[in-house]
Amino acid sequence: MLRHALGMTQTTDIKPAVTPYVLARDEGDHFHFFNHLATVKVSSAEVESMGAVEFLAPNGFGPPLHSHEDEDELIMVLDGEIIFRVGEIETVVAGGGCAFLPHGIPHTFQVRTEEARFVAITASATGKPRFDDFVTDLGTPIATSDLPEDQPIDPAHVSEIGLRHNITILGPPPAMKS
Repeated sequence: MLRHALGMTQTTDIKPAVTPYVLARDEGDHFHFFNHLATVKVSSAEVESMGAVEFLAPNGFGPPLHSHEDEDELIMVLDGEIIFRVGEIETVVAGGGCAFLPHGIPHTFQVRTEEARFVAITASATGKPRFDDFVTDLGTPIATSDLPEDQPIDPAHVSEIGLRHNITILGPPPAMKS
């Protein structure tokens, strides 16, 4: 992963558990994941307290209805517009907005604009978050930051990998809305 360490002057004897770093817009570990681009920005394998994955997704993209059993998710919409469905709530979030998705509550979403760029940040009070590991286990590593061609998705395989990471798949992706 391309990372730029931050130059820091320590004024105390406390040392961080990991080295601080900065990544630019297209830097990180790239994966084709559910027919869109996922870029791991913060790996919970390294940091342990959180994970952060940036996504670039085309119009109509939406993950299957699912629930994170022990991690909360904050999705920051950078560009575009996404409709979120959380429990009985359905709302549109545009660039600059965010959606907080608590653990244990089923949710899904769908990109409503030509593309959307967003960041999913996960954290857990009960242990290391696993969503970024789910992305790396299910995705295909790539060297560039390009959107993939549409490929068939095996729901049984997605469900199996999800369960390994305490993510329960509860239904299909949302149907396209006009």
